[in-house]
Amino acid sequence: MRLHRLDITAFGPFGTTQSVDFDALSAAGLFLLHGPTGAGKTSVLDAVCYALYGSVPGARQNGQGTALRSDHAAPGVRTEVRLGLTVAGRRLEITRQPPWERPKKRGTGTTVDKAQTWLREYDTATGTWKDLSRSHQEAGEEITQLLGMNREQFCQVVLLPQGDFARFLRADAEARGRLLGRLFDTRRFAEVEKRLAERRRTTEARVRDGDGALLADAHRMQQAAGGTMALPDLAPGEPGLAEAVLGAAAVARSTAREQLAVARCRLTAAESAQAAAEHHLAETRELDRLRRRFAEARERADRLAERAGAHREARQRMERARKAEAVAPALELRDATETEHRRAAGAEARARALLPDGLADAGAAGLAAAARRAAEELGGLEAARRAEDRLAGLVRERAGLDRDERADEELLAEAESWLAGWDTARAALRHDVETAQEAAARAEHLAVQREPVQRRLRAARERDRLAGDTDTAQRRALASAERAAEARAHWLDLKEQRLDGIAAELAARLTDGRPCAVCGATEHPAPARKDAGHVDREAEERALAAYQEAEERRAEDERRLGAVREALAAATAEAGDTPADRLAEEAAGLERRYAEARAAASGLHAAHEALRRAEQERERRIADQRDAAVRAASRVGRRDRLERERAVLEQELAQARGSAASVAARAGQLRRRAALLTEAAEAARAAEDTAQRLKDADARLADAAFRAGFDTPGAAAEAILDDAAHRELQRRLDAWQAEEAAVRAILAEEDTAAAARRPPVDLAAAERAAEAAARRLREAASARDAAARRCAELDRLSARATAAVRALAPLREEYDRVARLAALTAGTSADNERRMRLESYVLAARLEQVAAAATVRLRRMSSGRYTLVHSDDRAGRGRSGLGLHVVDAWTGRERDTATLSGGETFFASLALALGLADVVTEEAGGVRLDTLFIDEGFGSLDDQTLDEVLDVLDSLRERDRSVGIVSHVGDLRRRIHAQLEVVKGRTGSALRQRGTG
Repeated sequence: MRLHRLDITAFGPFGTTQSVDFDALSAAGLFLLHGPTGAGKTSVLDAVCYALYGSVPGARQNGQGTALRSDHAAPGVRTEVRLGLTVAGRRLEITRQPPWERPKKRGTGTTVDKAQTWLREYDTATGTWKDLSRSHQEAGEEITQLLGMNREQFCQVVLLPQGDFARFLRADAEARGRLLGRLFDTRRFAEVEKRLAERRRTTEARVRDGDGALLADAHRMQQAAGGTMALPDLAPGEPGLAEAVLGAAAVARSTAREQLAVARCRLTAAESAQAAAEHHLAETRELDRLRRRFAEARERADRLAERAGAHREARQRMERARKAEAVAPALELRDATETEHRRAAGAEARARALLPDGLADAGAAGLAAAARRAAEELGGLEAARRAEDRLAGLVRERAGLDRDERADEELLAEAESWLAGWDTARAALRHDVETAQEAAARAEHLAVQREPVQRRLRAARERDRLAGDTDTAQRRALASAERAAEARAHWLDLKEQRLDGIAAELAARLTDGRPCAVCGATEHPAPARKDAGHVDREAEERALAAYQEAEERRAEDERRLGAVREALAAATAEAGDTPADRLAEEAAGLERRYAEARAAASGLHAAHEALRRAEQERERRIADQRDAAVRAASRVGRRDRLERERAVLEQELAQARGSAASVAARAGQLRRRAALLTEAAEAARAAEDTAQRLKDADARLADAAFRAGFDTPGAAAEAILDDAAHRELQRRLDAWQAEEAAVRAILAEEDTAAAARRPPVDLAAAERAAEAAARRLREAASARDAAARRCAELDRLSARATAAVRALAPLREEYDRVARLAALTAGTSADNERRMRLESYVLAARLEQVAAAATVRLRRMSSGRYTLVHSDDRAGRGRSGLGLHVVDAWTGRERDTATLSGGETFFASLALALGLADVVTEEAGGVRLDTLFIDEGFGSLDDQTLDEVLDVLDSLRERDRSVGIVSHVGDLRRRIHAQLEVVKGRTGSALRQRGTG
């Protein structure tokens, strides 16, 4: 990939259009991008990344156009980034415009234009550009496929960010693994681990569920066995559970069968005893029943003899009632006729009381004629009623016009009052909008300043803390060095003393006849003897071990001192000499201003809405004024027409209603008169008819009573019984006869009479004996049934448990196999000697390639002193990590990368970044990366190291690469001739190229 040209408009700190000719810069091989802090050096790299991927790197990533747009840009200028490049042999040009909130072309306010993307390719055959896509997604996929890298990989491989690789160099295994995983996309290996773990958990859960179900059946068998079954003391998943459950179930079934046989024998004996007791109880109950039956019959016969007189009187009354039944229809007819006549006479009196005095004594025919005359007069008032209804409608319509007129007058007054203050209100609302917009711009500007201030404050606090830690670590290192020197001197003294007395030590092993190890003689006339205070081999080795332990402590304390010093230098470089209190005050003030600006900017939307609603209200008020004027003009004509029609109707109604208040009142009078006359005529005719029917009914009643044998109709009426009395009397007669017949039948029974002559029986004793026998039978039957159910339930549960054990066997084998494989890939298995996860194993291989590629450049930068090596030592929870160590050729020792100084850390990080770029490029399919950028970090190098680093970077030109260094270090301006300068100003930043032509 080679960059050719970059055009930036209204992007970041660049308010106007700025261009970068990368072809001219790349011709020098090594070029410098410099400028003061905050001028926008990093924004140039952000523009490259945004053109390719539609977003900016790292923490600055924010796809919203408002975050990318320059605060210095003119309102009518749209943000745009255009990049020309060659990748995979194809010349491309990509243009991106983020979303833009621009002023409306008509009216006030703003509108939002959508984001735009153009991807073009240069056709060498025709010498013209052709469009490839205008889709964000298609353009992004095309660029990602051609480069072979996503945005994160591009930012780590091409835009080498400031501080990121220093963190990568010193990071722990977990953080380093996350970065390598993103760059080399090892998610498929992690997915293998995840799926194996999920499958292990699934099969384990199924095995546990199966064992849980088996234990549940075992508990059910224990309950069925009545607590005689012993359960195994095993949990689900433990081996041997199935065999223990099946063994305990077999013992429980055998015991249950023995209990069933005993229960059956007891049930047979109880059945025989219960049958004998039931037979005796039946005989006793029958004899007692017959005795009580005979005694009850004698008592009933005595009661019948006492009620014989009352029975005769009841028979006589029943005979008179039967005779009076022939007179009953005539009595009912006469009573009904009399009631009807009284009702008709009362209705006639009430109707005549309501008539005028002149008609109160008139007959039925006269009343009917007067009613007809009133009805005819009522029919002549129908047209007058319609005219009266129309007049009422005219009055209501005129009142409605008056109400509408008053309402329009109030509406016009309110609209004129509101519109009179419109200019003042609109100016106030526009002022609110502008104030909120200024606060929003101020908040965005302050938001950019917050993170650097907070970073400096954290660094200052870390600097103050590390200053005290440095003194402590230095004192500890000096003490450790002194102790190591003393231990070494003590060991050397003991070693010298031992050498002085080594002859006595050798003589202790001499034996007569065997040659001496020193001189070879077989005779030993005067062997040396150990004197007091002799130092043996064991004492010397103890002194040596103490010296080695002290030396290790000294090296560890020196390493800690170096680490603290490096951290202090890094914190001091970040924070400077400014006190932490002053930085805290500055950060607090900045936060306070930022919060105030955010609070003021939060009302921007509400201010816009208030202005929009006020404009809508003004339009509504103006429309109301127009509508009210139109309605007022139409009301004048309607009011004149209503007045003319009203005068005509009032003249007609004055003639129709006469003396009444209204036509409706006159009609009501006539309607009530006609109704009263009609009702009185009908009542008079009804009274005359009922009087005649009453005379006829009296004659028929007297004739019917005489023929039935009664002296008067009243005597016949007294003899009549109603239905209830007749039924009650007949019931008493029938009951007396039935009781008499039943008593005679019982007293005539031979077995009843014979039982009465026998002595009394003890029924309670027989019932108690039968109940006791039945209770013993129920208990025996319950025991037999319980034993049978216990056997059946144990057989059923045992069969189900046996089937479950057979079904669970292959599942348990599958779980064992999956669990071994999952533990192996997760690094927890004993077979995995280094306890390394599968993904970590793959990443470790990649890290070895990166370390080898980085070492080639690191040796040149460090004059052959340092080499980067991968370490798979165990770290954290006993697993192998992704460690990086540096080998120091001056000491021959391998040590942690955290012990490097600030400058050493930078060029080691740079070498690591370049090595990683080479490996990722190969991984991406061999895409050439002809343009690289390195963002900051050169200020920590001395002159010699800086020369060596620049030589390494300059050597990249051998592979036809160009390297852009982003830095504000002044010495680099003298060393690198091709430069791209960022100039900062009040109206925005500008770009200026030097030394390229």
